[in-house]
Amino acid sequence: MSLKGKVCLVTGASRGIGKGIAVQLGEAGAIVYITGRSSSTATATVGGTLSETAEEINTRGGQGIPVVCDHTKDDQVKAVFDQIKKEQGKLDVLVNNAYAAVNAIFKESAMKHKFYQYDGPPGEFWDTVNNVGLRNHYICSVYATQMMVEKKSGLIVNVSSFGGAKYLFNVAYGVGKCAVDRMTSDMAVELKGSGVSCITLYPGPVLTEMINDMREKNPEMQTMFAQSETPEFSGKAVASLAADPQVDSKSGSVCLSAELALEYGFKDINGTQPPSFREHMKSSPPSS
Repeated sequence: MSLKGKVCLVTGASRGIGKGIAVQLGEAGAIVYITGRSSSTATATVGGTLSETAEEINTRGGQGIPVVCDHTKDDQVKAVFDQIKKEQGKLDVLVNNAYAAVNAIFKESAMKHKFYQYDGPPGEFWDTVNNVGLRNHYICSVYATQMMVEKKSGLIVNVSSFGGAKYLFNVAYGVGKCAVDRMTSDMAVELKGSGVSCITLYPGPVLTEMINDMREKNPEMQTMFAQSETPEFSGKAVASLAADPQVDSKSGSVCLSAELALEYGFKDINGTQPPSFREHMKSSPPSS
């Protein structure tokens, strides 16, 4: 599998799934643009920096190009795509991964209260969850598609979760993920015949830097992440999709990282074969 000469953009790649995807694309030989709110300073209590991700991409054999971007700022988002077009003249892969709501979702006030009990302006929480995680994905997809359609080739991967298929965390989260999935489906309809594919990716439970930190403080989370994936497992899934000449057959669909592993024949970087959680996608009423 080689992506040498391919130009990719992974949003929100300082740490977590975004970093895992970016370094695997780099390992396949791609030029990988990565975005984050800061280049050299960690913007979370745990995790790395954008510069560190770029350095690891280079070490793996790719070319990492860090671009500072606040994905709540439309002008900064547009500037990223302007830079790619000026420097590369094309974009082959866009991975919409940026997400600004992890801290807000895992706050006690959000985890333990129903949507109508949240302590604070309801619109504020909604915007935190769905501005970068949904609206920004749409904006990035517009700019990326404009370049891709011109070349009659491209792949857009929207990183979503099982929260798009059944209740998870809270109302705002579920609605946002469901909307991302529908966006993929509807974009695929309008992209048919253009040479550009759009796919939703569902990782399973992922041991990101933040989750590992939380597991140390909350023993009850050990069971929840007993059969988990590393961030690079999603990276292998995206790299495999990007290298698949028949990827358009999957356009508009929801793909599970664990099922793509079986289809393309790869394992996680720790040698495990994480299970598919498709059964968890079945709708069920939330627990009280």
